[in-house]
This record gives sequence, structure tokens and C-alpha cells, in this order.
Amino acid sequence: MKKNRPSLPPVTRRNFLKTGALTSLLLGSGAYTHSASAGERVAEGSAKNVIFLVSDGMSIGTLSMADQYLLWREGKRSNWMQLYLDERGRRGLMDVASLDSIVTDSAASAVAWGCGHRVNNNSVNIGPDGTHHPPILPLARASGKGTGLVTSTTVTHATPAGFSANVPNRGQEADIAEQYLEREFDIILGGGRNQFYPDRRNDGQDLVGKFAEKEYAVARTREELDATPLRQRKILGLFSNGHLPYELDRMNSDSLKRDVPSLAELTSRALRALSRNENGFIMQVEGGRVDHAAHANDIGGLIFDQIAFDEALGVALEFQEANPETLIILTTDHGNANPGLNSGNNNGERNFGRLSEFKGTHGALGLNAEQSSSDIIERFREVTGLDLSSGDADLLRRRLNNEYRVPYSRMNGTSAVIGQIIANHTDIGWVGNAHTSDYVELLALGPGSEGIKPFTRNTDLFDLMVSATGIKRELV
Repeated sequence: MKKNRPSLPPVTRRNFLKTGALTSLLLGSGAYTHSASAGERVAEGSAKNVIFLVSDGMSIGTLSMADQYLLWREGKRSNWMQLYLDERGRRGLMDVASLDSIVTDSAASAVAWGCGHRVNNNSVNIGPDGTHHPPILPLARASGKGTGLVTSTTVTHATPAGFSANVPNRGQEADIAEQYLEREFDIILGGGRNQFYPDRRNDGQDLVGKFAEKEYAVARTREELDATPLRQRKILGLFSNGHLPYELDRMNSDSLKRDVPSLAELTSRALRALSRNENGFIMQVEGGRVDHAAHANDIGGLIFDQIAFDEALGVALEFQEANPETLIILTTDHGNANPGLNSGNNNGERNFGRLSEFKGTHGALGLNAEQSSSDIIERFREVTGLDLSSGDADLLRRRLNNEYRVPYSRMNGTSAVIGQIIANHTDIGWVGNAHTSDYVELLALGPGSEGIKPFTRNTDLFDLMVSATGIKRELV
């Protein structure tokens, strides 16, 4: 044991929670000593560009099943797993604890990468003592680099905000939108019109008009995004009022496919614009609805959004191959719900075949308490292709009327019950419907990736990016 490492009491059922909280606080405060940080082992300024890709809320089961589904459907691996098979880059596990909890939220996890400090859950680059930590995108912009945020959530959501904003609480998305305007990040693509248009903001501010005054191209649809000149370096693209639709819903709707770009398309457009900066860029790409599907125990939403994220990864890899001075960091901010395929007897092919027939997520079922069991059976058949038993349909009807409860209270919600009923047909089960304490997958390739250790603390990635790009650690 290292000399400066505090001695902790042995973990028992009686003191686990106390010890766990202490461990998280010690990790967050830096009381643990550890080997040289990732940034200290990276050649200064070795990377011109950074693409930081986050599949939000991705448990290892999510990564595994998306790869297995693609192998079943198309006979090919996911881009993520192919990197492992080709032994490309440096791989390890990462501890994503926040300052006040072993189980992090998306804000605190992104902040650890974005500013190099652990903060309490829900905070965005502000410490518990009120200290404002400069996040990496404003630092990159001050150093002359391009800056970009691409996400399938609202652009002001927790993960992109962790790289770019300073607010006491992640829910202050209207304030985060104002900071984006003040800080003038080059590329902002995702959902979230509600935070930018005057008829949707409580204060009536026309942030879209103000972005336009600063020479941003503004896009609301794929057509408008495609119409922006290739020379355009500053783009605000808002393709829904809230989050972008789940990929499963998008690909089964002609209007959504027409109007809403995929995450891969958004990533490609962002890279085209950011690569025009001769000083390079730092960009975050988030598959944020993977997390939402895990919360909802929605296997269709989960798998197809993970595949959509993997396609965006493919775009980033193609860019990196043509621009080898680019560092790619690939990870998740935390696990969520720990889904997994549980079947034996080689039933995976049967289960993936059933999943391939899904035409929508749980929301597309449109269930309500007035529906009969036969109505529920018909809706499931139309949306998922599954034939529910009368018993399962009646159970769900009783859940919709608050007449049914399961022993694990966290799983009492309607969406969780739908997920468990679907599991009867797909053998894909869920441990819960919330974030987990799991260590997470981390891979990096390109200049700076040599700083990745077999086990990494989340804050080390900030040091790695700063060192690899040579940007200043303070705003000037």
C-alpha cells in the first residue's frame, strides 16, 4: 500500500455504504495518490484534433448485444468491437465515480472529462465550494481550435454541457444555451429547440436570431443542414423541440427520416466544418438516447441507438484514417440497467429475429389505462410483431391502472413492466432501470492514446486531451 493512501476499514454489510461514500469522496478530492496521470505521459501537442465519443449509459451488455445483433443481421462486427479484434488503440477500464457518489450521473461524469475535476452529481463544472472550473471547449477555442458538440439529446443536456458550460445544476438548460451563445462554439448539432426559440423560452429571448447575428447557419431539418455551404464553419442545428427521436422510431417514419439526420450524418457534417480550422479542433459526439432507452428498459430503443452510435464511430474512424493527427477517445459515462441476453439452447438467433421485426419503441405502443387486454395485444402485434398472451396483456392492463406491483419497487413503472413482458419473448432481461457503479469500457487511438492505462480515473482524460493538443489550461 502506498504511503499516502488512507487505510479504509474492511468492507462488511454493516459499513459498506459508509465505506463506499468515503471511497467516492476520497477519489473525488484527490486524497488517493496514483501513478502519473495520462496527460503526463503524452507528448505535448502530438494531436491536432480530438474526437471524444460517448455512448451515454452503455452497459457492457449493450455493447455486446449490438455487436451480436449486427453479426447476426449483416455478418459483420460493430466498429467498436472490430477495434478490439484488430487490436487497434489502447483499451482499459475507467472509474467514473463523481465527487459525492460511487454511482455518477451524466453531468458529473462528463465534467470529470471536461475540466479534470470531480464534482457532485447534477453540477456542471462548478465545485461544491462554488469554484468555476474552465471546461475544455472554451479552453480549446481560446487556443484557436475549432469546437463542436454533436448529440442525439438536447444540445444543452448534461453530457455536452460537461465539456462546455458552468451552471450549478444540469437542469438549467436555458442558461446553458445562453452560455453557448456567449462562448461561440463552432458546431452545435442535436435537439433542443425549446431552449433557443423565443416562443419556447420563459424569458422570450430569441437565441436563434442572436446566433444568426453571429454568422451561424441555422438548420431545423436535414434539408436545411445539407443546404449550408461547405465553407460554413459555424452551424447551429436543432432538429427537434426536445431530444432527437429514438433511431428505431426515426427509421420507421418517413417524415422523421426525411427531416432528422442520423447521428452519423451529424458527425460527418460537423467534421467537414471543423476540419477547415488549420489549428485543429476538439469535438464531442454523444449517443445520448442509449441511456434513455436503458432507463426505460426499452430493448428496441437501446440496440438500435447503440448501432446508430456505432455508425457515427465509423465516420470518426474514417476521418482519423485520413487525418492520423487525430486522437479518438471512445467510452461511456456510466452503465445503465445492465441488460443482457439470458437465453440458452442457442436461442440468440430466434431472439434477434424477433427484435428485427420491431417497428417502434415503447412510446410507439401508445398504451393507456382505458385500453382493454385485446387492445394491448393488438398494439404489441402492430409495433413489435410479438403475440402477447392474455395473461401478460392483463398484467400490463392492471399496471396501467396502478393495480399491479412487483417486489422490486424500482421496476414498478409501466415501461419497466413492458420491458419484462418483452423479455418473455426475447430473453433480454434487465437488472434495473438506473445508472450503475460499473467500471466502463475505454479505448483511445491516435496520438495521445499511449496515455491510456489499463485502469483509468475519469479526470485523467482531461489531462490527456490538454497535453495531447497542447492547449492552455486556463482562459486568457
